[in-house]
Amino acid sequence: MNGRLAVISALTALSGAVALASSVSVLVSAQAAEPRPAAAQLISDAKNAGLTALPSPPSIPDAATGARIALGRRLFYENRVSQDGNVSCAHCHQAELAASDGLPKAIGVFGKLNPRNAPSVYNAGLQFKQHWRGDRESLEDQAEKSLLGPASFGNPDYAEPMGKLKAIPGYTEAFTAAFPGEKDPVTAKNWGVAIGAFERRLLTPGRFDAFLAGDEKSLSTEEKNGLRLFIGLGCVACHNGPGVGGGSFQKFGVVEDYWKETGSAPPDRGRADVTKDEADLYVFKTPMLRNVSKTAPYFHDGSVAELSRAVRIMGKVQLGRDLSDREARDLVAFLGSLTGAAPKEFSPLEPFPDPTQRK
Repeated sequence: MNGRLAVISALTALSGAVALASSVSVLVSAQAAEPRPAAAQLISDAKNAGLTALPSPPSIPDAATGARIALGRRLFYENRVSQDGNVSCAHCHQAELAASDGLPKAIGVFGKLNPRNAPSVYNAGLQFKQHWRGDRESLEDQAEKSLLGPASFGNPDYAEPMGKLKAIPGYTEAFTAAFPGEKDPVTAKNWGVAIGAFERRLLTPGRFDAFLAGDEKSLSTEEKNGLRLFIGLGCVACHNGPGVGGGSFQKFGVVEDYWKETGSAPPDRGRADVTKDEADLYVFKTPMLRNVSKTAPYFHDGSVAELSRAVRIMGKVQLGRDLSDREARDLVAFLGSLTGAAPKEFSPLEPFPDPTQRK
């Protein structure tokens, strides 16, 4: 009897040891992986810091709105209104380059150099102003005034490009459908309104949006580390909201002169040349960071070719911090999670035929 009890006791002890070993193994495995609460906390921290997911595209409540969006899509790719017949909005905003052009400074009509880098138009409708210096109030304002930009479309007045559109029968019908009830709908103002309606739909949600929605596995460990740094270092003070930027004006070079790091010569005075106020010297609109890993070169003058260097420069001139290799690497990894797919609408439609052109 005592022998049986001893066997039972031994088996019980062995079972307990196996269970304990199994529990320890599970615990070690759990510690090796990122704890679920840590990822959940990071999502909460990101939201509390002001980072939000991209919204859904604007609704299309009626036929006129749909016609306006379709018209804007056509006009975005229309080059016949430029002085040299070669420049359209798409000239500087190309799908394969995340709606940027890959150049330090955009090249417009007759090969003229623009004064600043062409930012992506993806998600641009989320910004509180347009252009690096904020000298365009909205997407619509920017599109309308680009018709007269010396290095954009290069027209002397609005009558000339509108006259070209009126000579193309398809546009007369398209403008009428998009702006019903207007006696003369083919106007520069409506050009801007239509293009703005199209551009506001160019949203690019990606893995970061999935993470904010609760998908903890959508970001890698390195990307999560980068997000923690992005929040902890204070990058979110300026780069926040759904666009991760684009919502404020900030001085470039808070701690030291930016051009000493970027090599910019001469330095751009920024918003001071718009407001004529020296308090705005070297102040620019905070750029959105959506798709930033695809939109090199960087800064208002395209002076920096690599994202890792741009990140280091921002750490130094804005935060007074020399980032370590690992910090820079993690931040770049996080910024990569802000990349989204090109919207399906971002492609040209068949151009309306122009009867004035010889076949």
